[in-house]
Amino acid sequence: MTIRITWARAAAAIVGLALAGLLFAWSGVFNIAASSGHWKITDWFLHWTMRNSVRAHAAFSAPDDPKAKEGLVSAAGLFKASCASCHGAPGVRPLPVMQAATPPAPNLSINARQWTDKQIFWILKHGVKYTGMPGWAAKDRDDEVRRMVAFVRLLPEMSPATYRSLTEVPGVTDAKIATCAGCHGADRRGRGQPDMPVLGGQSPAYLRAALEAYATGKRQSAVMANAAATLTPEDMTRLADHFAAMSGIGGVTPSGSTAAARIDREGLPKVQLPACSSCHAPGKPYPVLAGQRASYIAQRLRNWRGDETVVDARKSQSTMPVIARRIPEDMIDPLAQYLAGR
Repeated sequence: MTIRITWARAAAAIVGLALAGLLFAWSGVFNIAASSGHWKITDWFLHWTMRNSVRAHAAFSAPDDPKAKEGLVSAAGLFKASCASCHGAPGVRPLPVMQAATPPAPNLSINARQWTDKQIFWILKHGVKYTGMPGWAAKDRDDEVRRMVAFVRLLPEMSPATYRSLTEVPGVTDAKIATCAGCHGADRRGRGQPDMPVLGGQSPAYLRAALEAYATGKRQSAVMANAAATLTPEDMTRLADHFAAMSGIGGVTPSGSTAAARIDREGLPKVQLPACSSCHAPGKPYPVLAGQRASYIAQRLRNWRGDETVVDARKSQSTMPVIARRIPEDMIDPLAQYLAGR
């Protein structure tokens, strides 16, 4: 007897299979417990799919310069606070409870060798579904992702002593201050890192407002959001007072390029660029820039220039993306150096 296959019968079979699948899911028979693990074929298929997806998406959407050349301290600090509990770190074992996940987080001292820089960038920025790997917590901070790519790339060869030197500052006994000093330094000068602002000498009110903005997501930074998330209002006030009290910014006279001086004092009226000093001066609610690290100022201006989602400063929580795009590209470094007093 020959069974004739028709479109109606094929459609009925597909509907039947779908209903059977829904019935199986509804029954609760399938064991979703992480402790049960995956079948070997399931584990292979999921990892195979993930690798193919990462390879394809990274090839087309990851930047050609996915790895930073400097500024590893902030990446190391975030890794210690958020990643080491799952992945471990040089001289540090991952937490057993995190390794009981399905699948467990890989050992990056081994796993990092299996990916290109572009692929690591894509994984860090977007995360991986159906695992514990989250996407980057600040969508417009590719500069932070690049620094983490550089840090992860070094993990296979990194010694425990090097890891500790990147994440710890000796002699600081207060736990919350030590967490901040790990990146910003015990002297509030950012441990000489190009991506770290000098905090000493800033207004305590501004530093406290910045911590609150990072904690609530009004300011974008995965590193700082993670650091500020668990702080109480009292913690923020104490930390702001502590870091602002030391020397750093202040007592510095901007100097250098005449064109940069004009932008600082007068702005560029033809392109509706206001003077920097009209907002960034002592007594104003914005950060003081005179004496700030030049590399930090230049980096932040370039990052803001790339935020093309902000087209009208009046409708944004931050006017800086619009203002930064009005600064001529060839004036960013001279302006940053002028403000730093160099």
